[in-house]
Formats: sequence, C-alpha cells, structure tokens
Amino acid sequence: MDFWKIDRVLLQFLEEDIGHGDITTEGVFRGERARAVMVAKEGGICAGLPFSVRVFELLGGVKVLKSMAEGERFKRGDVILELEGPADVLLKGERVALNLLQRLSGIATLTGEFVKRLEGTKTKLLDTRKTTPGLRFFEKYAVRVGGGTNHRFALYDMVLIKDNHKRVAGSLSEAVKRVRERLGPAYKVEVEVESLQELEEALACEVDIVMLDNFGLEEVRQALKLIKGRVKVEVSGNITLENVRDYALEGVDYISTGAITHSARWVDVSMNIIEVL
Repeated sequence: MDFWKIDRVLLQFLEEDIGHGDITTEGVFRGERARAVMVAKEGGICAGLPFSVRVFELLGGVKVLKSMAEGERFKRGDVILELEGPADVLLKGERVALNLLQRLSGIATLTGEFVKRLEGTKTKLLDTRKTTPGLRFFEKYAVRVGGGTNHRFALYDMVLIKDNHKRVAGSLSEAVKRVRERLGPAYKVEVEVESLQELEEALACEVDIVMLDNFGLEEVRQALKLIKGRVKVEVSGNITLENVRDYALEGVDYISTGAITHSARWVDVSMNIIEVL
C-alpha cells in the first residue's frame, strides 16, 4: 500500500467533513477523554478497519483497545473496534471512519456472497472500474478482502478493447492491430466480443483473453467449443447471485461484475461513547 497517498486522501475526507471546525464538538468539549465502540447493527465481513483507525490517528491521541481482524465475519451486536482518546478527536473522526468502514464492509460482504457461490469451480470473481470517483483504491481493496480478485485498476495497466474502441478503429481486427503496433508485446490484449462471429475474429487475431459480453449460457457453451482452451475466457454482463454459479460451472476462467462495487449496500455500523474518563 502507498501509505503516504492514503494519508493524503484521508486528510481530504476529514477536510471535507470538518472544514474550518466542528462547531458542535468544540462548543461542548472541555478536555474530556472517552472510550468509544463501533458496533455492528447487522452481519457482514469487516473491511476498511486500517483506514478507519488511521482517521483517528491523523487527528491524534487515540489508541485502539480492541479490534476485529480485517476480513473477519461479524454479527449484529459485535464490537468491531474499541478506542480511547480525547473526546473531541473521537467525535470529529466518527463520520469519516464510519463511512469508510460501512462502505467497504458492504463491498466485502457482497463480494463474499458471490465468491461463496463459486466454491468448487476454477472460476475467479473479478471487479470492474465501476467505482466511486476518488474511492477506487479503497473499493478494490474491499473486493480483495471479500475474496474477489481485482481486474485492471485503471486505463494505464492493461489493454482491454471494448465496443467503442472497435467503432473508432473500424473493426476488432484493426483495433488489435493498432494496439500491437503501438505497444508491442509489453501488454496482454483482452478483447470484448458481443457475438460468436466476433469471437472467431478475436481468435484469428490471437488475443490473450476474450470477454464474452452479455452471452447467455448456451452462447457461452458454443463459445467454449470454438475457443478449445486457446485463450483465457471472461464472462461479463447481467451477472447476478442467482446465475453466477451457472456460468462458472461452464468452465470459464473469470466472471466480472460491477455490482460488487456499484451496487453493494452499506453495512450498518454505529459508534457510541460508552465512558467518559
């Protein structure tokens, strides 16, 4: 992890919430120290604790008394984190720390549900770039905590030729040709295909990975017969908890879904001051 970069982002989050000052807390605070707990109001998978703790560390003077492990499952009523420190610091950091913990635990929890349905298959669950602007690092981190695998992080670390690239170049083959002319063999080439005809074109180009976009189960079966193990196969589009195992049982290498980041529901967690010292 790039801890310097994480700190810069967390400080931006705090600046957004505190601004020129927490006028309520500053009006109430008279130097008290306190103990506080973060308590789960429903079950889930814990993700984001290091960032939540770091929020309070950046504000200063807080120590951790008790903490769950990252990736640990919790149930309603469980204490996820117990802290002690200046009461004003606990109150100023509360919302940012909770927002991160709730959001990332929600992603890890939904990811874990998808991964559980893939047990016993060779298929890996991938995320996408459908993330909240500014939160991609954190959200993709939560996918890993939930047992998923990160697809490319951004546009700069992997070649993925999609429908609009093909339209710009005029065809799938031309898009692949142009990429290879510019980049050479430095990057593997993945191509999104929307039909069996496009799949045959991609195979003729000897790409490394094909993404079967919005293929039904029968189309996937036909595609795998054409591919015959020559390239890695990713399935994407309209993947749900109800059908993800059906696709995996066909023998594909990867299943990608944006739902685990863009549609994950926050896990409900609250923070309570339990003792003023």
